[in-house]
Amino acid sequence: MGCTSCATGANGQPKGCRNNGACGSDGCNKLTVFDWLSNMSLPDNVTPFKGVEVRFKNGRKHFYRNADDLPLAIGDVVAVETSPGHDIGVVTLTGELVRVQMKKKKEDLNLETHPKIYRKANQKDIDLWKKYREKEPLTQRRSREIAMALNLKMKISDVEYQGDGSKATFYYTAEDRVDFRQLIKDLARAFGIRIEMKQVGFRQEAARLGGIGSCGRELCCSTWLTDFRSVTTSSARYQQLSLNPQKLAGQCGKLKCCLNYELDTYLEALKDFPKSDTKLQTQKGVAYCQKIDIFKGLMWFAYANEGMNWYQLSTDRVHDIIQENKKGNKVASLEEFVFEEKPKEKNDFSDAVGQDSLTRFDTPKKSNRRRRKKRRNKNKQRNRNSKKNA
Repeated sequence: MGCTSCATGANGQPKGCRNNGACGSDGCNKLTVFDWLSNMSLPDNVTPFKGVEVRFKNGRKHFYRNADDLPLAIGDVVAVETSPGHDIGVVTLTGELVRVQMKKKKEDLNLETHPKIYRKANQKDIDLWKKYREKEPLTQRRSREIAMALNLKMKISDVEYQGDGSKATFYYTAEDRVDFRQLIKDLARAFGIRIEMKQVGFRQEAARLGGIGSCGRELCCSTWLTDFRSVTTSSARYQQLSLNPQKLAGQCGKLKCCLNYELDTYLEALKDFPKSDTKLQTQKGVAYCQKIDIFKGLMWFAYANEGMNWYQLSTDRVHDIIQENKKGNKVASLEEFVFEEKPKEKNDFSDAVGQDSLTRFDTPKKSNRRRRKKRRNKNKQRNRNSKKNA
């Protein structure tokens, strides 16, 4: 994600606008929001909504109230109220769209219950904020060493310092419940700050860290996907995908979220298909379904004693056979209902402008060569006659 004026510089920081992820368009960040009401004015006698959406590290967002009516715009760095101390974040949305976002996320619209924005961050606040942001990789590495020394089965995936440096949040993943009481004591002794542990799922971990998927694009969970719906292997079965865990798993080790994107379309198309375990009763024997083609609406059946011979039938023909079987009748054979595809017409190349072969000028025509040869012979004969007469 990045605006048109940005490119990757040293240490992964964007360059171009040289705002290092805090540009006014907010295009360098994940989960950005476009304020499509920014160029519209409010009606008369309508006070602007004082709620503000503020983004923190890795797309974490919270809502705050602008109690002092500060002139805020997208991209402003602000100091916000936390317990204890204050934190530093970037404004991502202001105005009436904040009310819409709060309704969507089922937040309380009473702004008195939300923390407030203290002020726009001054240079001292920003310098302190950057200082602690630079300490996060070293803190994460040291915290992992402490957890390994305590033989805790957990993975500390990310560390986030508060803007004033009074508290640090450690995000971790674990298969089972972890007793980290001793870990908190050791971390507080090592870093001298207040420690908060927060467990996240494997999908949330991938969303925080980001990465490139097998499709070659950035992970959906780290760019635009906010709700993580459950993904089951039945989603792959409905779409006729191979149940290969290595191909179906994403960066988080779980099934890919994109398996659900086209699932509704497949389910809608499968309503016209008989069940895959349908048995067709024929006079030659019982036939079982071997394969289906959802896009072409075709099914392949084979007799129980002839598993290698498949017969291609359309869904309408299969329904006809099922109706006959329900009446107690057996059809003669599957061969009578085989679907024959029409051969595709081959479009041969035709000259659109009446041209002939592309190599028509490479070799001269035979008639031209004969004329030249005759002319050459006549010239030779004329020269001979002139020499004799001389």
